[in-house]
Amino acid sequence: MLKSAISVNGFFIYYIHFLMTLSRRISALLVALSSFGIVSQATVSDDFDASFADGTLRLDYMFTGNAADGTTISVDHMSVTPGWYGRRHNLKSVPLEGNGQVVVRDAATDSIIYITSFSSLYHEWLATEEAAEVTRSFENTFLVPQPLDSANVTVTIFNSRREPVSTLTHRVDPSRDILIARPSADNPIPHRYIHRSGDPKEKIDVAIIAEGYTVEEMDSFYHHASRAVESILSHEPFKSMADRFNFVAVASPSRDSGVSVPRLGQWKDTAVSSHFSTFYSDRYLTTSNVNDVHDLLAGIPYEHLVILANTDEYGGGGIYNSYTLTTARHRMFWPVVTHEFGHSFGGLADEYFYPDDEMAALYPVDIEPWEPNITTLVDFDSKWKHLIPEGTPVPTPVERAGDYPVGLYEGAGYSFHDHYRPADLCRMRVNTVDSFCPACIDALARLIEFYTAPAKK
Repeated sequence: MLKSAISVNGFFIYYIHFLMTLSRRISALLVALSSFGIVSQATVSDDFDASFADGTLRLDYMFTGNAADGTTISVDHMSVTPGWYGRRHNLKSVPLEGNGQVVVRDAATDSIIYITSFSSLYHEWLATEEAAEVTRSFENTFLVPQPLDSANVTVTIFNSRREPVSTLTHRVDPSRDILIARPSADNPIPHRYIHRSGDPKEKIDVAIIAEGYTVEEMDSFYHHASRAVESILSHEPFKSMADRFNFVAVASPSRDSGVSVPRLGQWKDTAVSSHFSTFYSDRYLTTSNVNDVHDLLAGIPYEHLVILANTDEYGGGGIYNSYTLTTARHRMFWPVVTHEFGHSFGGLADEYFYPDDEMAALYPVDIEPWEPNITTLVDFDSKWKHLIPEGTPVPTPVERAGDYPVGLYEGAGYSFHDHYRPADLCRMRVNTVDSFCPACIDALARLIEFYTAPAKK
């Protein structure tokens, strides 16, 4: 009887393996035919169901190194949870290059089946004085759709000159690898939708996480989360495209009320261990505990993250495709949360600048930045040139800003000389302006379209 059961099981295992192999060979044939124009490559590569299950593969990495000796990328942990809430089209391209990329390839055909881009706190740290002398590690978490079959994942980090400085490729096989964790998602942290426009699998899902709120302070958190959503959705293009978004507030409790303020000697036990004085900059509020952030969201649909800190200290931070973190009790909360969301969701750069160009190395003048709202003129055709009315002087004098809402204004990306922004004033430059500039609005709208609309054939 036991022998018979083993034989039957062995037959089914063989049969399933045969079907998977056949599927891979058909996929490889279609890819080959596409190179001769017989089959559309977009049809092959962008067919979500052909390559992925309805699940999320979470990839945790450590970025380790220093400015002198380079960077090492290592796999820390992998897990799979039910449901995929990212895009199901435009799978093999990215809207913005980012400071790094994650590429998923089918192991049998070596064809790209998914790609995403990112920035990280590690990139910023490499430009600090400490990085010249100290080796440190930073956590990084990326979400990709769960491959149906064996896949190769490549993580690449770029420097400020857009050159790859570190790459790691490793195999993933969620259908067979028993050491890829499958944590329970049955009892998620209490949460409440602040704005829900539809099925999470069809919308852009933003999770708003409580940081520094005790259990007794959750009513305040929900109020602050509502204000954050109200602020973001009051700005174009989010206002006109609000039906593309869901915002869910996640009531993650902290033992202590408030967050850590090192310059005041205050250290708190909070949900994601955030603190001010990142890289010794008093108002820079971040967390290095990225894994903890994602652990809190098990069982809750999300793609993008906003973390609200329960403090009236001024500050915040936003990292592209990582998170927004900002203070919820400061009087400038309304404009700051939207500014930081412009960083984390939209990949927008800071448009303010310092006269002495002390941070010019972040954006070399002979390299076009990947951020859509600043330029060094190396490839201005790819930016907002199409939005500048004929007859506008370029560079555009600041004293004529009232006449030219969109132009080429010198000073952006922390540097004054040879770096340019689209408008004199914008939400990405100053808190006292109540809107994004036309170029930022255009870039954000195109990004939202990329996430929510299939590619045009």
